[in-house]
Amino acid sequence: MLDCAIIGGGPAGLTAGLYATRGGLQNVTMFEMGLPGGQITQSSEIENYPGFFEHDKTGMDFMDTWQKQCFHFGLKHEMKKVESVAKTGEYFTITLEGGEKVEAKTTIVCTGSVPKRAGFKGEDEFFGKGVSTCATCDGFFYKDKPVTVLGGGDTALEEALYLSNICSDVYVVHRRDEFRAAPPTLERIEKKENIHLITNSVIDEAYGDAMGLQGVRIKDKEGNITELKNTGLFVFVGHDVRNDVLQDENGEFICKMNDWGQVIVDLSMKTSLEGLFAAGDMRIEAPKQVVSAAGDGAVAALQVISYIQEQA
Repeated sequence: MLDCAIIGGGPAGLTAGLYATRGGLQNVTMFEMGLPGGQITQSSEIENYPGFFEHDKTGMDFMDTWQKQCFHFGLKHEMKKVESVAKTGEYFTITLEGGEKVEAKTTIVCTGSVPKRAGFKGEDEFFGKGVSTCATCDGFFYKDKPVTVLGGGDTALEEALYLSNICSDVYVVHRRDEFRAAPPTLERIEKKENIHLITNSVIDEAYGDAMGLQGVRIKDKEGNITELKNTGLFVFVGHDVRNDVLQDENGEFICKMNDWGQVIVDLSMKTSLEGLFAAGDMRIEAPKQVVSAAGDGAVAALQVISYIQEQA
């Protein structure tokens, strides 16, 4: 019987494991199929995590020290895929690939979300080399330079506003003639002189060389191609929440979710199901930043400790 099962090995999961084990829980296992660390391990440079400001260190270097610290206090790592989580009576049953089952007093789910890809030529080739899905993370690299934003929803336009305070010009490309963002956001966009809206258009290709992205080719609905020589392209076409483990055999979620498949939690990371917590990018209103995910994990673990003490 585990005191706590942690599903997911990104910043939220690792921090949850650190706080749970250092807080006195003896049997804590993190289930993560691959190398722990999460999406940040794909970053070539980290600049916005407090206290970490080494330009020669990658995201992999950054997360390596997290793993060593967390495992030092007794966190166990199982490289096994979790198929589902269910509450059976007082405890949780974690079903692993192959049918193996593990019981746990509490569960913290930190499986995160992944940005959707738009599917244009060069997107994968230059991802992390000019193509980004996080303005907060990478916007500063393009200070006083022009950038392109792809998308037409609230996130795309809010990120465009953020970039407009850093970059010289922001070109927003949207496939429709109207934006899906909230009216107040659109009003703010229209007041920004350095934000340029390009509607009824798509990104046809991102191009560059070994040094990274050099520009984008934009195609309108008539097939005309416009070339922008930008070194930064930010793609905001939605996220896929990794919430499969929270579905039962009938495809129903075991806790309350919002319309976008994000887990509804309170400030303590508690879900609607007692003893089940969610942390990191899969929860509602997640900022999708490493520092925030780590904070979520710490909060969830502290709540787990309190929950177990109350049940004793």
